Amino acid sequence: MKVELFKAHKRGHKNHGWLDTHHTFSFANYYDPERIHFGALRVVNDDIVVGGEGFGTHPHDNMEIISIPLYGALEHRDSMGNGSVIRAGEVQVMSAGTGVTHSEFNANDAENVNFFQIWVFPNKENVKPRYDQKKFDFFANKNQLTQVVSPDPKDEGLWVHQDTWFHIGVFDKGKTFDYQLRKAGDGVFAMVIDGKFTVAGQDLDLRDAVGIIETEVVSIKAETDEARILLIEVPMYK
Repeated sequence: MKVELFKAHKRGHKNHGWLDTHHTFSFANYYDPERIHFGALRVVNDDIVVGGEGFGTHPHDNMEIISIPLYGALEHRDSMGNGSVIRAGEVQVMSAGTGVTHSEFNANDAENVNFFQIWVFPNKENVKPRYDQKKFDFFANKNQLTQVVSPDPKDEGLWVHQDTWFHIGVFDKGKTFDYQLRKAGDGVFAMVIDGKFTVAGQDLDLRDAVGIIETEVVSIKAETDEARILLIEVPMYK
């Protein structure tokens, strides 16, 4: 097993006034040759957008984009005709494929919205763009992982054009569990959303993360009550 530590305070950071953002991997004006991507996982941005502000209409192509609100409400509009608001507990996916434009704005004028914007390289290029969102009840499924993204359209969660699995879970202090990888050769990126965890022997605080390769199983322990974690399994070939 090999473990790479991504400490929260070492992420790229920029406060634009309307946007306070942290980048785990190189993005925009933040560049670190040692932090380009983790396998097929290209972007993990931790964005806080102030009330009434947001990202104006801009293009994407050939990328799987997953948005996970942590608090607040995020309004989405795109060139496919979709217009919706996603809130904490929901997950949104967009396959950019041959090309799509979209905007993302804080749907509330009075409070901030905080969300993860995650990009994954697709395993099929130039597909027809698509969009979907789904609500999950992570607290009703406390002390177990909930699968929110997979490569299989028949799964209960959302799906994307890549052999990747996203899980989110809320755990009580002292709860231990193992994550079994789906495919040999994959890696796991684990980020603490709330609280503290020990993952593969590493002590992780708020928004700390680890990338783990060359293993079939990852051991995890919650170190605080209502600790919340995001796990992303991805191919390591990219």
